[in-house]
Amino acid sequence: MSESKPKTGWFHKASPSSFASSDAHLRKTLGVKEMLALGIGTIVSTAIFTLPGIVAADHAGPAVAISFVIAAIVSGLAAFAYSEFSSALPFAGSAYSWANVVFGEVFGWIAGWALLAEYFIAVAFVASGWSANFKLFLASHDLVLPPALAGSFAAGNGGIVDISALFAVLVVTLLLWRGTNTTARVENVLVVGKIIVILIFIGVGLTAIHPGNYVPFIPEHRPGTSFGGWSGIFAGASQIFLAYIGFDAIAASSAEAKDPKKTMPRGIIGSLAIATILFVAVALVLVGMFHYSRYENNAAPAAWALLHSGHEFTSNLLSIVALLGMFTAIIGMMLAGSRLLYAFGRDGLLPSFLGKVDDKGLPNNALLVLSIIAILIGSVFSFTELAGLISAGTLIAFIIVSIGIYALRPREGKDIPMPGFKMPLYPVLPAVAAFGSGLIFWMLDSQAKIYAFGWFIIGLTIYAVYGAKHSKLSRK
Repeated sequence: MSESKPKTGWFHKASPSSFASSDAHLRKTLGVKEMLALGIGTIVSTAIFTLPGIVAADHAGPAVAISFVIAAIVSGLAAFAYSEFSSALPFAGSAYSWANVVFGEVFGWIAGWALLAEYFIAVAFVASGWSANFKLFLASHDLVLPPALAGSFAAGNGGIVDISALFAVLVVTLLLWRGTNTTARVENVLVVGKIIVILIFIGVGLTAIHPGNYVPFIPEHRPGTSFGGWSGIFAGASQIFLAYIGFDAIAASSAEAKDPKKTMPRGIIGSLAIATILFVAVALVLVGMFHYSRYENNAAPAAWALLHSGHEFTSNLLSIVALLGMFTAIIGMMLAGSRLLYAFGRDGLLPSFLGKVDDKGLPNNALLVLSIIAILIGSVFSFTELAGLISAGTLIAFIIVSIGIYALRPREGKDIPMPGFKMPLYPVLPAVAAFGSGLIFWMLDSQAKIYAFGWFIIGLTIYAVYGAKHSKLSRK
């Protein structure tokens, strides 16, 4: 395959072969089974036990199942684009590396910087969620942490450090430090256990359903609010979207995949499909067990529903597995984030020590930096602020990757290998995918948009001051 003549400067397009040679030392240890476990573990985190009840009470009523389907469709369109890119260009850094090849370095930086926000914040977000559930579990057994160790100083309730969130991040950091093989084995066990408990919840919950709780399926819209009608359903989809973004963690690990042409599409699309089925099933069972209004301000609606329908043992089992299952989401986000930081260091856009690997071929410098920054972010921002920031960064990356299909497709089989999967209904579907992600972004609250704008100003400043001057790709 012939290499096209690169442009110079900010819009220099990276050669696919340069990324392939840079990632050659990363070990190819992840197959379809490991990718499915990584994807399902990241997507089906604690959200499956919380979001169905919360969104039903706040926005959609029993139609929360439709909200999950709409969010899955938007995510699925982006997943098609991710599958084609990761099949053709299986490089560390996912959207960052792809945009670098098809659009140029500055666009690659923008896409990567957007995803970096997701990974930093998602680790802090899920760790904070794990801490909240752990403290709730302790409280149910009359155990309470000292105030100084129960929350970050940003919470303003006398806390100094959230020791539970810190513990969760450190456990996953040590696990990833040992390598992807060890991590994959642990991830597989946790995911299987989590799916078994979800199926138990569905089976037990079906025996406690009251059909009258489904009527009306789409509640009437309440003027001046985001509850009811189709506006409530779409508002719910915007909030639920946060639950689906984990599939890009698979793409970020594509450089470590065995036979990526087959492994990547099966892992990305398969995990999203399985997660959607589980989400919809849990949502339908949950709103059938009790009237959706009973889940208002309920941090653990699934465990609550089991407990109040006479299934105390299953409720306690679900709480324990929810805590263990949240580790799978932290693993996925930390694995993806460390590979993206490694890619930035590898290419000189951030300090080169981030692009170094140890004697096992693992980018543990990047992993350590990610862990420290995630802990610091969790100490500054609240749980709700973190949620909005995750969605904003990811949606921007989704838009860039979806549009990128138009630049990728003409080069396939020329200077870019033919992928094992192609996004269907080209050229219509990439535009629909970009529009859908843009629509969800528009529906985010203004604070999330302001934070996202500030994050990009910081990113472009770093690129102009440091990245553009030290870029190894531009020098090549």
